[in-house]
Amino acid sequence: MECKFTARSAIGVFDSGLGGLTVVKELKRHLPFEKIVYFGDTARVPYGTKSKEAIIRFSIENTQILLKHNVKIVVVACNSSASYALKKLRASFSVPCVGVIGPGARKAVNTTRSGRIGVIATSATTASGAYPRVICGLNPQVKVFSQACPLFVPLVEEGWFNHNVTEEIIEHYLKPLKKEKIDTLILGCTHYPLLQKVIQKVVGNNVILIDSAKETAQTVGAVLAQYELLRKTKLQPKHQFFVSDKQQHFNEIAEKFLGCEIQSSIVKL
Repeated sequence: MECKFTARSAIGVFDSGLGGLTVVKELKRHLPFEKIVYFGDTARVPYGTKSKEAIIRFSIENTQILLKHNVKIVVVACNSSASYALKKLRASFSVPCVGVIGPGARKAVNTTRSGRIGVIATSATTASGAYPRVICGLNPQVKVFSQACPLFVPLVEEGWFNHNVTEEIIEHYLKPLKKEKIDTLILGCTHYPLLQKVIQKVVGNNVILIDSAKETAQTVGAVLAQYELLRKTKLQPKHQFFVSDKQQHFNEIAEKFLGCEIQSSIVKL
């Protein structure tokens, strides 16, 4: 599918659910005059427990949904999709596609002092080996310790950001990484920044958390500038949000997180 886009076109963002809103928030902060079209595949969340083939298929379908709105760039705000589908998307579509793994990995390599980096992610992202591969490509001397945290996404999707059970689960998953004396921890899923306060409490203030959403927003700005696709107008844009299920629940969580009224629309898959 091809689409005609210009500098006035929107930035397209997709995720398996709510997590990509962390990227939306940073895009709004870094590129305040850019319009954003967001699709959260809330009917099929989480992606982290799905097969590689399913993740690639979902990612292609999500991109096609965004291209119907003539977006000028696609931000793959799901680490599982970025791990398995980014190359396929770039080969299949003419629109620029940006993932969240490269920006986060680069920031972590530039941040670590001890050369011991932890990565928490979904089971799919962890199994792909994407983060260790990119990090070691940037600096072969760095040691990477990965930990799958499959219950984190359901906690976020339920809105359990500060629940007692949430802290217990985070303690359980992060115990092995704490033993490895890491000094930098990549939040390798865009859902995870919504648990950032509790994660920081568990690992301690000596460990620096890397939120790939911030780095991704900067990368998107750089790519748009490279292709001369930055919006010229200084008018406040009207963003659009689409989901595949649980519309009201998405609206409620999104409004709390983004601090503005959200009226999402349903997309039938």
